[in-house]
Amino acid sequence: MSHPLAAFVSAAYRLEELPLDRGREVAFAGRSNAGKSSAINALTHRKKLAFVSKTPGRTQTINFFDVGRERRWVDLPGYGYAKVAKQEREHWGELISAYLMSRKSLIGLILIVDSRRGLTPLDGQLIEWFAPTGKPQHVLLTKSDKLGQRAAAQSLRDAENTLATQYSRFPQCTVQLFSAHNYRGVAQANSLLAQWLT
Repeated sequence: MSHPLAAFVSAAYRLEELPLDRGREVAFAGRSNAGKSSAINALTHRKKLAFVSKTPGRTQTINFFDVGRERRWVDLPGYGYAKVAKQEREHWGELISAYLMSRKSLIGLILIVDSRRGLTPLDGQLIEWFAPTGKPQHVLLTKSDKLGQRAAAQSLRDAENTLATQYSRFPQCTVQLFSAHNYRGVAQANSLLAQWLT
């Protein structure tokens, strides 16, 4: 399923710059360099919808993409990149936390995780932190094309085990393999997104 209507709407550096809190939206979050922008582009079958940079930490605003009928995908700044100034990291943290905790139109979170690294403590913090909202979370294990079939299957098993043991009290958290390069898992993820946004 492609999104011919997908279009960049606005970018917010401060809370007061967020678009009107109505309709439904899904947020995309993840460590810098986990492949978040590439995942958004693959899911929309658009090569340059979200800006892909070779320099981690380049997304410095909350970026909103319209996918039709007051439905939006939201690209959050990446986390865990040490070279970003401390003051800037703190600003992002406050902006993202305020957005995730207070946004009424936000109905779910897509967590982007590099399949070669697996779920990191920072990813776990985000899962735990967002869980009290009661909204679903779904993990995309990106860059799975860079792993062999056995290693990719193991990466998925490891993530499933981590979610089942460390985050078992958050049953609304699911996981799948994904690749923006060969489109592995794109149909599955799009099906889930459509379900959430319907």
